[in-house]
Amino acid sequence: MRDSPIPPSAHVPCAPDNVTGNGRVILDSLALPVMVVRADNSIGYVNSAAEPFFGMSRAHLAQSRLTGILPEDNPLFLLMEQVRAQDHTVVEHEVTLESPRLYRTGVTVQGAPVPEEPGSVVLTFHDFSAVRVLDRQLTFRSAARSVAGMAAILAHEVKNPLSGIRGAAQLLETSVGESDRELAVLIQDEVNRIRDLVDRMDMFSDRPIERRPVNIHRVLEHVRMLAQQGFAADIRFHEVYDPSLPPVWGNRDQLVQVLLNLVKNAAEALHGHVDGAAPPEITLTTGYRPGIWVSTGGGQRVQLPLLVSVRDNGPGIAENIRPHLFEPFLTTKATGSGLGLALAGKIVGDHGGVIEVESQPGCTEVLLHLPVVTEEWGAS
Repeated sequence: MRDSPIPPSAHVPCAPDNVTGNGRVILDSLALPVMVVRADNSIGYVNSAAEPFFGMSRAHLAQSRLTGILPEDNPLFLLMEQVRAQDHTVVEHEVTLESPRLYRTGVTVQGAPVPEEPGSVVLTFHDFSAVRVLDRQLTFRSAARSVAGMAAILAHEVKNPLSGIRGAAQLLETSVGESDRELAVLIQDEVNRIRDLVDRMDMFSDRPIERRPVNIHRVLEHVRMLAQQGFAADIRFHEVYDPSLPPVWGNRDQLVQVLLNLVKNAAEALHGHVDGAAPPEITLTTGYRPGIWVSTGGGQRVQLPLLVSVRDNGPGIAENIRPHLFEPFLTTKATGSGLGLALAGKIVGDHGGVIEVESQPGCTEVLLHLPVVTEEWGAS
C-alpha cells in the first residue's frame, strides 16, 4: 500500500535545513539528480536535475513521499534500508525505477547517510541510457559505413556487367524462337531486379546531403497521410506534437523516407499482432529534450534537442533481435531485404542525430534525436 501525499499542513521545504546558501547553488548546478529522503520516506530535498529525471516539478516532489512515486517493493527501498542499518554508502547498479508515472532502466543509485538527520538518506541517480544510446549509434554508423563500402563495390563491379547481360538478353529475345523467348525475358527481369537492389544499396553512399530548415510536423503529417492512404489504412493514429519546436536542420526527403519506413515497420508489426484486446495504434510524438549532445569532427559538440517518436502497441521486438536491429540484411520478414532500418540509422547519422529503439510487449518506440537550426547553420 502506498503512503498518501503529505498534507499541506506538513509541507516539506525544497531543501533540508542543513542545505542552505552555497550548498543549494552547488547541488542545483549538478547534472546528476539528487534527492534526500527522510526516515518516514518523505522527500526532504531535490535538486534541479531531479525534475526532468522524475518528470515532476520540485514543488510536487517536495510534497510527496517516495512511496507515492515508486512501489514499496522497488529495490530502491531495500538500498535505503541498508544505508540506514549499516550507516555507510551503498551503491547498486542496473536499478529499474518503474511505476505508472516513471520508467527508468539501467540506473546506478548511490545512497549515503545524512549525519545531521538520523534516518535520512541522500540519493544520487546516474542514468547511463544516453551513453548506451551513443554507443549503439556508433555501432549503427559502423554498420552503415560497411554497407557504404559494399555499395561502392557493387556499383562498380556489378552494374556495368549487368548492362551487358541485359543488352544481350534483349538481342536474344528478337532472334530466338518462341519457346526460348520466355527465357530471354526471364533473364531481363532478373537483371532488372538485381539492378534495383544495387540502386538501393547506392543509397548508403557517403555523399554529403543538402540540408536546410525543415518543419518536422509537416514531414510527420505528410508521412501520416501517405500511411493512412495505403499500408496503414486500418490503423488509428495519435499525434502528440509540441507546436513550439524550432525547425530541424535536415533534408526533408530523407526525413520523410526514414519516418515512412519506421511507420511502415510499426504497421506491419500491428498487422501481425493476433491479440485483439487493444485496437492497433501508432502514436507520433515530438518534443524538446535538451539533454543529449554529441561530439563531431574538430572537437565540436552538437546538441540534439528535438525528439521525434514513433510508437506502436504491437507485440514488441524479440529480445534476441534488438541488439542487431540496425545491422544490414537482418530481417524477420519473409520478403524483407533487411536494409530499411540500416538505411534509417545511416540517414539519421548523416544528419548528426541519434536513433534508438525501446521495446517491450505491447509497446515499441523508435526515438530520433535531431539537431535544430542554429544561427550558424541558418546563415550558411
